Amino acid sequence: MKKSVILQTVLINEYESVKTVFKRVVLFSLLIGSIFASCKKGETFMVEGNIGSAKGDTLYLEHRGLAGIVLLDSVILKENGSFKFKEPAPQNPEFYQLRIGGQAVTIAVDSAETLNVSADANDLYGSFAVENSYSNDQLKRVDGLRMQTEQEISSLEKMHAAGEVDDMSFLNQLDSVLTGYKRDISNLILGNPSSAAAYYAVFQKINDYLIFDPYNKQDYAMFGAVATTWNRYYPDTERTVHLYDFTINALQTRRRQEQQDKLFENIPVETELGLPDISLPGINGESVSLSSLKGKVVLLDFVVYSADFSPKHNIDLNSLYKRYGSGDFEIYQVSFDSDEHFWKTSADNLPWVTVRDPRSVNTPLLSTYNVRQIPTAFIIDQDGDIVARVEDYSQLSEQLSKVL
Repeated sequence: MKKSVILQTVLINEYESVKTVFKRVVLFSLLIGSIFASCKKGETFMVEGNIGSAKGDTLYLEHRGLAGIVLLDSVILKENGSFKFKEPAPQNPEFYQLRIGGQAVTIAVDSAETLNVSADANDLYGSFAVENSYSNDQLKRVDGLRMQTEQEISSLEKMHAAGEVDDMSFLNQLDSVLTGYKRDISNLILGNPSSAAAYYAVFQKINDYLIFDPYNKQDYAMFGAVATTWNRYYPDTERTVHLYDFTINALQTRRRQEQQDKLFENIPVETELGLPDISLPGINGESVSLSSLKGKVVLLDFVVYSADFSPKHNIDLNSLYKRYGSGDFEIYQVSFDSDEHFWKTSADNLPWVTVRDPRSVNTPLLSTYNVRQIPTAFIIDQDGDIVARVEDYSQLSEQLSKVL
């Protein structure tokens, strides 16, 4: 069975919630199949055109490959700025760039074709255009949406740092910006998953982080759509093999996590007086045990400070702590952050007990306490018995009020 069929079958079976994505991929494949079947790759492609305001400057043609950028050719521009490059045609949609000094623009080449380019060296990216090239129009649209998103996030971060936007508003607005970007780009990807723009889009980054997270169930659908289609039309090429392996590895990682979660579901939680104790180092290095808080109502909270949910999570906990915090109530918060410095910095000003498990997500605490998701909390009464498991934190205040 071909890789593309295996991948598509696995993906559909694995994720019922994204079936419609792959139905669209199959329909797209049927519609354009005859076009690809009749298209023969030529031997060369050409990039030609004019770059204004660049007399005497050197224009470079470079290949943006998986291993990095490779120089292919160069030309010193004359007064009229005309140039012409000729290179072997790629086996799949491929990425190149034209560069003058520190300015560069990315172009996509689908096969043996001629791209007619115009631009002005005073603003290479802003003035750059490829005549009658839908593929490159889409590529530029991806870049434009990404840059707009970067600017909006940067603006939000500055407003948040200046105190003009509170933590909750910052997180909500940030989520809204990313959701809007993903919606627009998802439509572009699913409109033509075999295109250069679709491949280019799934690997876009902001602040060195992939915007589409391959380990997120919904985001993963975009990688699967492109991998499935590329593997059908461009089998065994370097980019296809890389994308396929990347996508399958993400799928296998998610499966292992789901299997681990199922294991945790089958492990009972100790709810009697013999509650498994926890003793871990706090930010000053001294160990603090859970049992030392016996006699108080304790919220045992399992978290990861570096997770996206953490700022809002601790803000909400702080409100509860101010309401219930007294001699009869305490929070014992266990972090599974792998970065000790980040954890200490984040926990430094928190008013409750904060400890860290250096074994991170590999700790047996997760299975001992049957933790199925992060964050998860337990309410422990004054006798040391667990009286409630909390996974929906919107119910936390109500649950605490029953005990306090």
